[in-house]
Amino acid sequence: MKITPFLMFDGCAEAAMSLYASLFPDSRIAEIERYGPDAAGVAGSVKRARLRLASCDLICIDSPVQHAFSFTPSISLFVNLDSRAQFDGVFHALSEQGKVLMSPGDYGSAQWFAWVEDRFGVTWQLRVP
Repeated sequence: MKITPFLMFDGCAEAAMSLYASLFPDSRIAEIERYGPDAAGVAGSVKRARLRLASCDLICIDSPVQHAFSFTPSISLFVNLDSRAQFDGVFHALSEQGKVLMSPGDYGSAQWFAWVEDRFGVTWQLRVP
């Protein structure tokens, strides 16, 4: 058995995956299947993809159905980063055009911590242990 986080986007899955893969070492879009011209989704958009972020696999799609909901901060991707420099780069990229939910700082549980919602609506807890 394997449990894999599943991220449903509204037309921006490939842009989100490309950003995420660029931020973390050993990360890449491992598989991508696109909607064809006669499919339920927009032709060329992501029907199903597997994003490999370091040692974590994520499934990503562009939903062919419009929903009255999106991502929520009650579930987030938690990332332990190796250094403050790495933290700063990832924080800057993810918070650009997004929202800072908790500003970078020492909250007692790590050397440095922040919580951000990126421009795609996905929330991230970033930490330097």
